[in-house]
Amino acid sequence: MRIVTDIEEARRLLTRRPAYAEPVLPPAAAKRTEAIFGEPLSATEAVRRILADVRERGDDAVRDYAKRIDGDDRRELEIPREEWERALSELPADLVDALRTAAGRIRAYAEASMPRSWHDEDAGYGQRMVPIERVGLYVPGGSAAYPSTVLMSAIPAKVAGVPEVVVCTPDPGPATLAAAAVAGADRLFAIGGAQAIGALAYGTATVPQVDKICGPGNVFVSIAKREVYGAVDIDGLYGPTETLVIADETADPVIAAADLLAQAEHDELASPVLVATSAAVAERIVAEVDRQLAGLDRRAIASAAVERNGVAVVAGSVGEAIELANAFAPEHLCLLVRDAASYVDAVRNAGGIFVGEHSPEVLGDYVAGPSHVMPTGGTARFASSLGVHTFLRYQPVVRLNEATLTQIGPAAATLARTEGLTAHARAIELRLEGKSALTPPEESR
Repeated sequence: MRIVTDIEEARRLLTRRPAYAEPVLPPAAAKRTEAIFGEPLSATEAVRRILADVRERGDDAVRDYAKRIDGDDRRELEIPREEWERALSELPADLVDALRTAAGRIRAYAEASMPRSWHDEDAGYGQRMVPIERVGLYVPGGSAAYPSTVLMSAIPAKVAGVPEVVVCTPDPGPATLAAAAVAGADRLFAIGGAQAIGALAYGTATVPQVDKICGPGNVFVSIAKREVYGAVDIDGLYGPTETLVIADETADPVIAAADLLAQAEHDELASPVLVATSAAVAERIVAEVDRQLAGLDRRAIASAAVERNGVAVVAGSVGEAIELANAFAPEHLCLLVRDAASYVDAVRNAGGIFVGEHSPEVLGDYVAGPSHVMPTGGTARFASSLGVHTFLRYQPVVRLNEATLTQIGPAAATLARTEGLTAHARAIELRLEGKSALTPPEESR
């Protein structure tokens, strides 16, 4: 992890704007894509081909790509609830307790976050909170299992009141199935990749068409979500995980390094970023990162992430460090500084804020309460983490009385005539004049 002491260079490194350019596939992925499709294709070209095929052939296309891409030749795409319940009953007791502990915290946070419908009788307006009717949740799988993502996505959806929550995940194991039962999901399909996104967006004979698709995934999943937007809503486009740790002289180097590596081990493309308040602090933490790397089970992945995207920046103060963090807009911002809570209000751009030594981001991944599905790639400038709001529609309600109509109607009529919309104006003026907007037709003779 290189150390950058020049503040202008640091600003250049950390200032970014959200963008979603065509990703360049690594050589192995490009070769595999060519083998699957019989010709070299970009990631977007491959996804578009899959989506078009799923839209045309439905379940047959889903099964075909599952076999060709993942080697999964199952015929039954849906996993019945009985299997979820059996998996839950057979899990070790400590894992069941962990799932229920996490679920309880996630549910309590979601319930506390739930907005309420309201109406102002005097003003004549209000707002209804209406849940989306059917939501599709994508949960990554394959080389790793993420039962925590099932909890973090499905529980907020059910608290929001979504009647039908549909989960898609490739080759789910017992812990993932059990998590679906604990979270209260309604249906679960063993489908992954772009074909899962296509099935949820367009519907098949087996998979119901949803209204919104949420959840993280690999580059093909993200491209597929982008491509189906408009046919359905999406929550966002998620890239590799990223953590920015701000540390001053009070920070424990061992803990700061552990927090950086906890994200680095996710993905070779992960971004572990340190902003320290002095060169000495940066040097101690970087040395500790190197020391801890040697003992990690996922050392190769974490080392690649540190080498590729890891950087330690030296800032002049905690305030300057936070300004750099706002420019970077990280998925996770960790404050390992003296009086950390006093700096929270200065943070403008972050997916989630983790305040102090007792609030590690890793707890946020599992049991803190808020969902760990958070904006990446600088999109924290405008996007929020997944929560009950993700699954709600906000419907304004206008219910005026006669006095309010009389009071504000003339202004509306004036504006309508200014815009040349005389029918708009007459719809108001007829009411103000006490006349019916509709004249009954004369009886035919």
